[in-house]
Amino acid sequence: MDIVLLVKAAIMGVVEGLTEFLPISSTGHLILAGALLGFDDDKAKVFDIAIQTGAIFAVILVYWQKIRATVVALPSDRNAQRFALNVLIGFLPAVVLGLLFGKAIKEHLFTPVVVASTFIIGGFIILWAERRKPTSTRVVDTVDDMTAMDALKVGLVQCLAMVPGTSRSGATIIGGMLLGLSRKAATDYSFFLAIPTLIGAGVYSLYKERALLNLADLPMFAVGLVFSFLSAWVCVRWLLRYISTHSFVVF
Repeated sequence: MDIVLLVKAAIMGVVEGLTEFLPISSTGHLILAGALLGFDDDKAKVFDIAIQTGAIFAVILVYWQKIRATVVALPSDRNAQRFALNVLIGFLPAVVLGLLFGKAIKEHLFTPVVVASTFIIGGFIILWAERRKPTSTRVVDTVDDMTAMDALKVGLVQCLAMVPGTSRSGATIIGGMLLGLSRKAATDYSFFLAIPTLIGAGVYSLYKERALLNLADLPMFAVGLVFSFLSAWVCVRWLLRYISTHSFVVF
């Protein structure tokens, strides 16, 4: 067992968990951390995507009551059906564009220069979004108040995160706020939207690149998933408390 490799996997797991749901781009930070650790070959790229699943389990745990209530009520409750449909609608644009352009993006844009550039651009967009005055009188207070069109718009904005260094959480939260969602609604929907998006990306990446992997890689992936889960659980709980009294300017 390669202890050094497991330590690198743990570090990458922590980086993933701490950055996945903050508006600071987990993919970008994983690319930079991987470059610094010498953990950036083809197998490492699959690892980076796969350990997102650990972070998603943290979201499922934090939002378990809402998820469970929705699943139980789905056959008969229209509000539950609308909520589930809105998550599906928001998820679909990433599926379509990911299948069409995912390979080209991974080949040409997964570089530290692209990441650094999008970090800077994303920071300025957050500052602008937090300082602008609202132009719409309609405010969506909770995820249950969202329409299918709200979900589609946020889903399209999420696709910007295909460019590494562009935060998926940042795009969906800030984009949602610009589209009329409250800070809480935008954050909650971003987390719910992450569940099918990141699980789907992880499963698809593992299946597509299965020839690169073998049983000897299992400890590395297990360590990454565990540390991703633990750090994401801490981060999500902290963020939900933080946004109740703060803006995103600090990011």
